[in-house]
Amino acid sequence: MAGMTAATLTASIDPPPGEQASARRRGRPRFGRAAVLVIFGLYFAVPILASFLFTVDDPVKGFSLSAYSQIFSVAGLWPALRLSLELAVATIAVVYLLLIPAVVAVRLGGPRLRTFVELVCTLPLVVPSIALTAGITSVLRWGSDNMVPGQTTFIQQLLIDIQNPSFPVILLLAYVVMALPLAYRTLDAGMRALDVRTLLEAAQNNGAGRTRAIVTVILPNLRGALLNTAFLTLALVLGEFTVSSILGFVPFAVWIVNGNAAGQGPVTVAVSIVSLVLTWLLLLVLSAGGGRRGAAAPANQ
Repeated sequence: MAGMTAATLTASIDPPPGEQASARRRGRPRFGRAAVLVIFGLYFAVPILASFLFTVDDPVKGFSLSAYSQIFSVAGLWPALRLSLELAVATIAVVYLLLIPAVVAVRLGGPRLRTFVELVCTLPLVVPSIALTAGITSVLRWGSDNMVPGQTTFIQQLLIDIQNPSFPVILLLAYVVMALPLAYRTLDAGMRALDVRTLLEAAQNNGAGRTRAIVTVILPNLRGALLNTAFLTLALVLGEFTVSSILGFVPFAVWIVNGNAAGQGPVTVAVSIVSLVLTWLLLLVLSAGGGRRGAAAPANQ
């Protein structure tokens, strides 16, 4: 009995070799993971820091924040930013109208169509922006080349109207196509995380119709995916340059490049830094809101 007690005590004091090794690994600093995080942090932070130093380094005055104070008075900023924001809101609305019914219908009524819908929505990933712009330019040029003075057809007038500089619908259509892959992936992931059939049956058992159940039960549970879709679409529209510059429009990204070319480099870079910081803050707010909802759901259950 004494031998068994001693062996038991020895085993409890000295864990097996495998457990000892795992304990040593847990206590050892994770230098590899820290090194990767530091490298990626420097990759993103160094260009932003260099841009900030460029905006505050005045050759005459030295350190100066005049570039940031001129943001509210620089010519052309607010019309370009307003145009980008209007296009972003319209793009988000059209993406919602296209993808939400499609994702819900595929999930509830036609699972076999999921591959086809996914293929169609991800197809813009294999079409470069310059190729998309070339196709749009060819169509618009066809309308102008075949126009007879005084005899404008409906199609030709439509091609003229969608190029209105105050709100170019042609840019809206291009942005919708470009936003489809990310938007579909985000909404599809949010939909697949839900037990849609159970939620729909529960709502119908409580007297709700199918449409009302989708609007009042399923869509509120997709709030996180909808917010992420809106954020990704907003970031895409604010940062898009190729299509809008080739077509001759001046949204926010094109204005930044034109401002640099016109000698307003520090101010336009300052605008870029401020917009980047605001975008990050919006992303953090969305992430924090999603985390709180995710933590509250299990507590309520």
